[in-house]
Amino acid sequence: MSVNIILQENVDGLGVIGDQVTVKPGYARNYLVPKGLALIANERNVKELEHQKRQLGRKLEKATKDAEAIKARIEKVACEFTQRASEEGKLFGSVTSMDLEAKIQAAGIEVDRKKIQLAEPIKTLGEHTVVVKLDAGVVAELKVVVSAEEA
Repeated sequence: MSVNIILQENVDGLGVIGDQVTVKPGYARNYLVPKGLALIANERNVKELEHQKRQLGRKLEKATKDAEAIKARIEKVACEFTQRASEEGKLFGSVTSMDLEAKIQAAGIEVDRKKIQLAEPIKTLGEHTVVVKLDAGVVAELKVVVSAEEA
């Protein structure tokens, strides 16, 4: 004999949140249900789970749509910096994620500095591509142009 349950938490060796699995009645009755790890898969609980999945799907769809709109705006931003540089093209100073955040905010787009994926500050002249990770797994590429300051 076995019992169908809906997992409320990830359980090693059994499944992840939202999975419907079949277990022995004692395991469900004595461990999973009392600890809040699972619910008995009756008709009401199954319908509620399906409703929650639909809601999460809608939220994810909306977040993706919003992130795509922000991505399009970020990729239109012209990030141009003029810095003092040596003959070899090395900057006296650098362009940091704070500088990039300021340029993006000047264009009227709110982006958290932590989402700007800049491994180390830009210290050379030329064109660089910086990745900005947005919500819902959307990634925008920001073009950064660093030119030498005329003496």
